[in-house]
Amino acid sequence: MKKVSILGCGWLGFPLAETFLKKGYEVKGSTTSPSKIDQFTKVGIEAFLIALTEEKVEGNIAEFLKETDTLIIDIPPGLRKNPKEDFAKKMTLLFTEVEKSKIKYLIYVSSTSVFEDGESIPTYTENDIPNANSSAGQQLIEVEKLWQSSKMFTTAVVRFGGLIGEDRHPVNYLARRENIQNPHAPVNLIEQKDAMRLLIRLVEKSIAGVFHGVYPDHPSREIYYSAAAKKRGLEPPIFDQTTNSNGKKIDTKQTCLLLAFKFLHQP
Repeated sequence: MKKVSILGCGWLGFPLAETFLKKGYEVKGSTTSPSKIDQFTKVGIEAFLIALTEEKVEGNIAEFLKETDTLIIDIPPGLRKNPKEDFAKKMTLLFTEVEKSKIKYLIYVSSTSVFEDGESIPTYTENDIPNANSSAGQQLIEVEKLWQSSKMFTTAVVRFGGLIGEDRHPVNYLARRENIQNPHAPVNLIEQKDAMRLLIRLVEKSIAGVFHGVYPDHPSREIYYSAAAKKRGLEPPIFDQTTNSNGKKIDTKQTCLLLAFKFLHQP
């Protein structure tokens, strides 16, 4: 029986763990909240309390990684809320622990934020070199390189765009707001179900490399969020048309080709 450990069973990781269980996998899952342990146990996830700090990895990380074929790391960097956070240092401490284990395949969930926006609206493929200039973006790039550097296990990096779902949609925060920037920038989004399908496909194929998780249609922010607000009966946001828009498009052709994957859920 295949065994998967998911470090970070949150909004995406928990339903992903449940899906793996239905497919017959043994699943370990981590959380930083003691209140969630019972919830994990009830559905069949072997639960662990694990937290990453800049000083150490708290919790029984060795047992979490023991007898596991595949490790999925899905931990939000938290750099928007706390720009001074040293996410790279946390990942380096975790990297040391993972290299001690017998993990064969690792999937690191990254972000399309490793690429810089531009007025020319550049398009980035899986083969393009990350070029983010911000401190947060630089940390994300450093962490991607860290996981790819190991010769102890095979690594896949998955760069997701904005994650949305039935209970999580940015239009809920943008509705009724005014003077929103970048009206003509393209959106790069992925629905929760497709994100899970993509991660499952990677586990099944165990392919190394860089993969992009973004729905292939890229309407402008103004068009997309105005339509999304109307669909939900919300007052549409008002965009600032007086300044130039900065943005980017994330290409997924190589990901779809290598994994024989098709995005099914339009955001």
